[in-house]
Amino acid sequence: MKNLVWFVLGAGAGFVLAHVVNKDPRGHELLGEIDARISEFTDRIGDAYREQQTRLNDLVAEVTDAASDAVKLAD
Repeated sequence: MKNLVWFVLGAGAGFVLAHVVNKDPRGHELLGEIDARISEFTDRIGDAYREQQTRLNDLVAEVTDAASDAVKLAD
């Protein structure tokens, strides 16, 4: 329970600090830059995930075709 209280207090303090920093033009610019970097990172992760998913789907299709051909030859 004590850890939960500290977590909630820390999260609240973080939100208050971000709000105060965002009011300053330099802080607003800094937070905008951080947001842009985070967005770039998440976009790269998403692209890599979709690329890997495509590779796996292609591999599954190849294996399915090979299995289908093997069944046809066995008959």
